Amino acid sequence: MKPNDPTPLILRSDFPADFRWGCSTSSYQIEGAVLEDGRGESIWDRFCSQPGRIRDASSGAVACDHYHHWPEDLDLARSLGVNAYRFSIAWPRILPLGRGAVNEKGLDFYSRLVDGMLERGLQPWATLYHWDLPQVLQEQGGWANRATVDAFLEYTEVVTRRLGDRVKHWITHNEPFCTAFLGNHEGNHAPGLTDHKTALLVCHHLLLSHGRAVPLIHRQVADAKVGITLSLHPISPASDSEEDAAAALRHDGLRNRWFLDPLHGRGYPADILALLGTDAPQLLASDLHDIATTTDFLGVNYYFPERVENAPGHGPIATRVVETAGVERTAFGWEVDPEGMVTLLTRIQRDYAPACVYLTENGSTFDDVVEPDGSINDEQRRSYLERHLAATARAIAAGVPVKGYFAWSLLDNFEWAEGYVRRFGLAYVDFQTQQRTLKASGHWYANFLQPGDAEK
Repeated sequence: MKPNDPTPLILRSDFPADFRWGCSTSSYQIEGAVLEDGRGESIWDRFCSQPGRIRDASSGAVACDHYHHWPEDLDLARSLGVNAYRFSIAWPRILPLGRGAVNEKGLDFYSRLVDGMLERGLQPWATLYHWDLPQVLQEQGGWANRATVDAFLEYTEVVTRRLGDRVKHWITHNEPFCTAFLGNHEGNHAPGLTDHKTALLVCHHLLLSHGRAVPLIHRQVADAKVGITLSLHPISPASDSEEDAAAALRHDGLRNRWFLDPLHGRGYPADILALLGTDAPQLLASDLHDIATTTDFLGVNYYFPERVENAPGHGPIATRVVETAGVERTAFGWEVDPEGMVTLLTRIQRDYAPACVYLTENGSTFDDVVEPDGSINDEQRRSYLERHLAATARAIAAGVPVKGYFAWSLLDNFEWAEGYVRRFGLAYVDFQTQQRTLKASGHWYANFLQPGDAEK
C-alpha cells in the first residue's frame, strides 16, 4: 500500500491460497452476432422485437460484439488477475431448432473461446442455461412443456461431449427463479408470460432438467464439478408484528426454500404447497428423487436483501416487498447490504450444509461518468466490491465453505429489460465504438488480486 492510502478493508491474503477468483458474463448479454454462423432465434431475440418490452427499445443483437472481440475480452479478464472466467453457452448457437441438427460453427466458437481461456490461465466455468431458450422450443410450450427437459439433456450431451475434455466446471442453470417468475409470471423477461401456474411448472421443469443433467455431465466429463446457481436473498419482516413475521416466512418459502429444499432432498416446502393449491405443479413419482441428485457445489448470486410485509390479496402467498428508507442503494434501486451476504450464506450453511459454495455473481450498477481524460472513477462500485469481499471473508470465518468469488460483470452489457441503461461492468463499453475501458473498480480489483510488495 502507498503510505497515504487508507487501510484496506480486505486483502487477498485474508482468503485461502486456493480461493478461486473470477468474473462472470452471459451469452445473450455480450455476444451479439445473433444472425451469424447458423445461430437460431432465442426467446430474447423475439422478446426484444416486441415494442415496449425493453426500456431503451434495444436488444442483444450486437451487445458487446464479444463474438468478434473475445480475444480482447479474455485479455482484459487476464489483466485483472482473475484465475477463472464464467461464461454461458447460447443454446440456439448449438441447436438452432432446439433439438436435432447440431450447428458445428457454434461449437467451434465455444471451443476457440475455451482454448483462449486456458491459454491465458483462466479456468473455464460454463453455464449451460442463462435464459436464451431457442424460440422454436418456446413455440412448443417452452419450459412449461416437459419435453423441454429432454431437449435440455440433448443439448447438454452435445456441449459436454465437445468441450468436456477442457471444461471441468459446469453450472446447469442460472437463477431459475428469474427464468420462471420474471419470464412467466411477472412478464418483464422473455418469454413475457403472466401466468402464475405456468411459472411454477416452468420452475419444476428447470429443477428437473438440472437433476437429470448432473449425472449426464459426470458421465460425459472426467473429473467434472457440477452445480446450479440460485439467486437468493436474506428475508426479514418489515415490522415486529406477527403478521409480517409470518409473511416473511411465506416469502422465503417461495423465494428461497422453493429451490433449496428440493435440491437438498426435502421436496417442495409443505407450507407453500398448501398455499398454492391447484397451481402447484403435478409431479411424477421419480421427479423429486431426480431433482435431489448430489451436486458438487452450490452457486449463489447475491445482490440485495428483501423486507416483507403481510399483504392480504396480494398474490398467492399474500406478501409484498417494501423498501427501507434511508439506506444506500444502487442505480437499480437495490439496497446495498454486505452484511446481508453473511446472513444469507450462514443460513444456507446452517440449514443445508452444501459441500461448497461459490459466489457466482455479485455486483452493482451505478451511473458511470466518463471524465474528459477518458477515465471512469466509479468509487461507489469500487466500495461495493471491497465491502462485499470483506463480507465474503467474514462468511468464511463463520464456517461457510465459500471457495470462490465471481464479480458481475467483466463488461457493461445488455441488461435484459433495462437494455443498455444500466451498467454493471468492471470495464466500461462504448457501444458505438466497442472500445473497452477499465473503470476504477476494475483497477482496484486488479490491484487487490495482484498486491504490491507492501501488501504481501
